[in-house]
Amino acid sequence: MTRLKTLALAALVSAFALPAFADEPGPGGSKPPKPKDGADIYRMYCQVCHMADGKGAVGAGAFPALASNARIGTAQYAIYMIEKGKGGMPYFSDSLSPAQVADVVNYIRTHFGNDYKDAVTAKDVEPMAKPPTQARR
Repeated sequence: MTRLKTLALAALVSAFALPAFADEPGPGGSKPPKPKDGADIYRMYCQVCHMADGKGAVGAGAFPALASNARIGTAQYAIYMIEKGKGGMPYFSDSLSPAQVADVVNYIRTHFGNDYKDAVTAKDVEPMAKPPTQARR
């Protein structure tokens, strides 16, 4: 009987100890997902307002279309809007690195009916890469 109690105690202890060895709790873990490219960044940060097809939305607010948008033909405009925001558009200079901004700008400028081929680099984004000086949150 002593051996049986020892095995039962070992099973009980190991049942409670196993979760301590897990890398991340739960199915999704505690670390936010990291976007791999411009498409991922768009899905994670932009799609909620500008929609999956880039056509924007009107309802509780007005979210402009990125699809076939002549304004983003000027890369600096797209960079500025993402970095600094305007009106209801929040700024992302404290959330996205210059490389990530360049990736998402290149993505929106080559998708949704846009065909702007001059690629943006992190170096193009860096001059605008600081959050606005005024508190916007």
